Amino acid sequence: MSTPLVILCPGQGAQTVGMGRAFAEKSTESKAVFDRADQILGDSLGLPLSRLCFEGPAERLNKTDASQPAIFATSMACYAALKAAWSFGNGEAPIAAAAGLSLGEYTALTIAGAMSFEDGLKLVTLRGRAMQDAAEASEGGMVALIGADEAQAQQVCDKARGADVLVCANFNAPGQIVLSGSKAACDRAGPIAAELGLRATALVVAGAFHSPLMKPAAERLAKALSEVEIRAPRCPVYANVTAAPHTPTPQSIRERLVEQLTSPVRWAQSCATIASSLAGQAEFHELAPGRTLAGLYRRIDKNVKVAGHDEP
Repeated sequence: MSTPLVILCPGQGAQTVGMGRAFAEKSTESKAVFDRADQILGDSLGLPLSRLCFEGPAERLNKTDASQPAIFATSMACYAALKAAWSFGNGEAPIAAAAGLSLGEYTALTIAGAMSFEDGLKLVTLRGRAMQDAAEASEGGMVALIGADEAQAQQVCDKARGADVLVCANFNAPGQIVLSGSKAACDRAGPIAAELGLRATALVVAGAFHSPLMKPAAERLAKALSEVEIRAPRCPVYANVTAAPHTPTPQSIRERLVEQLTSPVRWAQSCATIASSLAGQAEFHELAPGRTLAGLYRRIDKNVKVAGHDEP
């Protein structure tokens, strides 16, 4: 395969019990990734990471501190199997661009060689723990707005915020924007959205991700990132915060990853930019677990076909 590739990496919420198991059973390369992850993390999650992915229990896997390293490892195991299937062996795949939704940005950077697998896994494990702690320290939530554009979503935030925190957190696709902030403000957002003819759905999440309530987590992440070797990526990797490729300097990459915890994820904009420059010239592939990103891409640009790899 010499066609350039666009690799899309899923974020939190894609986790499901049994993820990655078929890859580990059918691909020695995938199994090696899970074995390495188990070795790196030991029993820090309460049980081996591979067992958590393959067998659950769901209530443990769905916790932020467990789901983030579990998704990262599953995506990397999937990518290892794909590289072998595409006969790249130990060579580098011809990646034209990589992007990941929130947590998935770390997977994209690891695939692009900006950080080692071990550092990536340790970072997302710390990130998950820090986000879980920040969520437990503040009463926060998230609300999905269906049918809203950015101006309308901002209007809902401004009207519902009061003395609390409420911001636009995820621009997932046209007509799908997620708000994040104090639980009281999230509760007020529903009726206000209805007045504007929008549908609002409270999300089952641990806390107010990608909002100022994640500042304690961002501070912990900044310290961890300062101690990790970051290299220039081998291909453009889109930053959630800017919806543009990362500036390929270690300090800039660190800063964007820290900002990402308290800033909106501009996924729809990133995907639209990638599509306008690479649609028809590259193959688009979504790594396991799940098919969420393929679904979002259909709403962002229906001309882009994304191949899913939830199973081998």
